[in-house]
Amino acid sequence: MRVLLIDDHALFRFGLQALLERRGIEVVAVGNAAEGVARAREHAPDVVLLDMRMPQLTGLELLRALRAAELRMPVAMLTTSAEERDVITSLQQGAQGYLLKDMEPDALIAALGDIVAGRTVVAPELAVVLARAVQAEGGHAGAAPEGGAPELTPREQEILCHLAEGQSNKAIARRLGISDGTVKLHVKAILRKLEVHSRVEAAVIAVERGLCARGGAGES
Repeated sequence: MRVLLIDDHALFRFGLQALLERRGIEVVAVGNAAEGVARAREHAPDVVLLDMRMPQLTGLELLRALRAAELRMPVAMLTTSAEERDVITSLQQGAQGYLLKDMEPDALIAALGDIVAGRTVVAPELAVVLARAVQAEGGHAGAAPEGGAPELTPREQEILCHLAEGQSNKAIARRLGISDGTVKLHVKAILRKLEVHSRVEAAVIAVERGLCARGGAGES
């Protein structure tokens, strides 16, 4: 995998570059967003990792410039911003990922693999933010059939509520006193039954159907 990393914070940029290269990933790292289009055209990366907040040229402006230059490689925002506006605008402008800088290295690498494979990835912590935004745009909260999701078992519905809160598998496992592997099996079953492909889509359904409106994940 070849990654173009564009971030004006030198320490973060050098640290992430070293981390990715230790995992066998080729990295071209630049700190000047204005060079982004030229570097993307020159190196043809599999994915561009793009900081949101940069001087002179913001991440969103550079994202638009890449698309205007007809450079179609996937772009993932890598940022500290968890603001709903930034998440939604980035996805609307053509980003295939919205990731947070404090995520675990293994999770970042897995997300990059998913993005290169053509999937859209949003940090799990932002699932509820995205779900609420989709709900507001649709303007039909509670329009789903009553009775929640009868196809889910009580344990699956409980785990779905934790997913909607943006919790990781490890956090859910600790909360419920079960193994990570068991949580993974439940998550796979939830996605299959809801006929979705990601945790974010599952979170959207949880919000739209009001499955966790009465505390869901907080109840045992």
